[in-house]
Amino acid sequence: MRLKDLAEHLGLSQTTVSRALNGYPEVNEETRKRVSEAADRLGYRPNASALRLATGRSGAVGLVTSASEILGPHMSEFISGVGSVVTNRDQDILVTVVNSLEEEMAAYRRLAASKKVDAVILHSPTTHDKRAKLLMELGLPFVLHGRTDIGKPIAYLDIDNQGATERATTHLLDLGHTRIALLNGIKGQTFAEHRELGYRMALKARNIPCDPNMVVNTPFTDELGFRIAQSMLAAPNPPTAFLPGSMMTALGVFRAIRQAGLTLGKDVSIIAHDDVFPYLNADNMYPSMSTTRSSIRQAGIRIAELISQILAGKSSADLQEVWPVELVLRESSGPAPTR
Repeated sequence: MRLKDLAEHLGLSQTTVSRALNGYPEVNEETRKRVSEAADRLGYRPNASALRLATGRSGAVGLVTSASEILGPHMSEFISGVGSVVTNRDQDILVTVVNSLEEEMAAYRRLAASKKVDAVILHSPTTHDKRAKLLMELGLPFVLHGRTDIGKPIAYLDIDNQGATERATTHLLDLGHTRIALLNGIKGQTFAEHRELGYRMALKARNIPCDPNMVVNTPFTDELGFRIAQSMLAAPNPPTAFLPGSMMTALGVFRAIRQAGLTLGKDVSIIAHDDVFPYLNADNMYPSMSTTRSSIRQAGIRIAELISQILAGKSSADLQEVWPVELVLRESSGPAPTR
């Protein structure tokens, strides 16, 4: 299947088909989707070597991450999503593993100088991210997974973390809970700041003061979730509900609840943030887990698509998306216990 054959099959010019496959902004979304679906169905693949010679591009997308993140479930799901798109476009993912912010900044400078990648995926941003500023200065195209404020328009994909946590907190308040623990991400990261803001807004709307002992900022792991929940449940005035920031943390909280001889959904409630892991289904847990649901794999897919669009010349200001988050209520969230 050649480009000419694909164009004739679709009744379009070769130029239109080529621009549609490469994400050029002048091709409308309907045509782009039609061409992409036909290319997949008919097995068309552009000649990677010829494309690189014609465009002067490397055919690779860069991702810089830490050793702990690259081995974690969230990053593996995200990369799976990115990979499902770039592989079909004969592109590669160049992963660089670092141990500190200084090493990460140096890695971006090397990538820009070597021209080994055409663009970078930037993740886990802080509210005023130095890495985004550096990439702007280097002129290295990038799409951000999350949001940051550096005073200039950036291409990004984020979810409504503030709205998700506000809805989950409000639901627990409606059930009579007033001692609600927020097991949040690392302080300073944008998503964690947005989630805490949503939590505080929900409490404020009910004139309930925010107890600083009910908000904890840590990485998302089963072990930390267990230890934190165990300590909180042993306190004189323990929480009656938890908002773990990830399903991994929720598993640790669940263990602590069981160890304390309490019943999930009756004595203590949980609404977790669920990244839709294929090997960890909230529906199949016992009891089933209430969640604010968002697929990190789908986020990876969409960010890879946005990378193609920014490389095709689309403005960063036109590539900014915030996805809503669904609140899925199951058995782990119930009325506050009477004590």
